[in-house]
Amino acid sequence: MRMLGVLGGMGPLASAEFMRALTLETPAERDQDHIPTVLWSDPRVPDRTAARNHGGPDPLPFLLRGIRGLEAAGCGAIAIPCNTAHGWFEAMQAATTLPILHIVDAAAEDLRAQGVTPGSHIGLMGTTATLAMRLYQERLGIECITPSDAMMQSHVMPAVGLVKANRVAEAYAPLAEVARNLHAQGAAAVVLGCTEIPLGIAAGPALPFPVVDTVAALARSAIAWALAERASAV
Repeated sequence: MRMLGVLGGMGPLASAEFMRALTLETPAERDQDHIPTVLWSDPRVPDRTAARNHGGPDPLPFLLRGIRGLEAAGCGAIAIPCNTAHGWFEAMQAATTLPILHIVDAAAEDLRAQGVTPGSHIGLMGTTATLAMRLYQERLGIECITPSDAMMQSHVMPAVGLVKANRVAEAYAPLAEVARNLHAQGAAAVVLGCTEIPLGIAAGPALPFPVVDTVAALARSAIAWALAERASAV
């Protein structure tokens, strides 16, 4: 079975959580049952939100360097545990013959698994860049309820920064408040569309409505790929 490549470091804690979810959710009884994986964790990738919103340094050359490294390592597919990086998905996919597992597709599968019907209203939390690029709205083909600009600036983006600064517990209250607000507006489920957000939400009491942890959803997508690879190799 070919190895899974993980293009990470955006941020490092989200990549580590992806590896944890990948390990815990893989059906395995011994070491050898787990998925061979190469993690390329490069926190030097320029900030994706700054690149999209403020003309900051382009992250694409760093992303492509990581892809080349994973190709050289013999990987058979790539997962990217960073939502905002998917704003460069088409350019990355065009640069490699390896399939890149799209995090929005993984979130859509998780919504289906939780019984959220296509006609339901979905809440969406993410970075300002992810929301501006309409990554979820376009790929899911639905309009999503998103936080107000004021909430983004006062709650979401500061909380993402807290997680990146390893102050995870402090991120729970503002993130939970935003998620509850989206649910109160009619969202049947809330997609945690930034891989730092599930980490903050997990630091406190579980929310009383469906949420999509995009880190875990992407891990399950990677497991499905690996199991299909394993079956085809038999």
